[in-house]
Amino acid sequence: MTARVTVRVTPGAARSELGGAGGGVLRVRVAAAPERGRANRALTDFLAGVLGVPRSAVTVIRGATARTKVVEIDGLSEAAVRAKLGIAEEGA
Repeated sequence: MTARVTVRVTPGAARSELGGAGGGVLRVRVAAAPERGRANRALTDFLAGVLGVPRSAVTVIRGATARTKVVEIDGLSEAAVRAKLGIAEEGA
């Protein structure tokens, strides 16, 4: 099982937290700065913790240098990830 989620990242926040979801896009604020991959690492670490999967199961597969990224999560279904993150089903 592998799930993919589109994420809009805001780096440099006071703390890492979910910022809600809209239009099938999850908004996440991370405390790390957007330099040398720190924000991407913070994002994958944060999502792994929220979803209860190992850090190695969460990978940024598209948008490594952009604010909008596609993240792949191994070991969880699309429905399970959307339920845990509070993302409405697309088209619903």
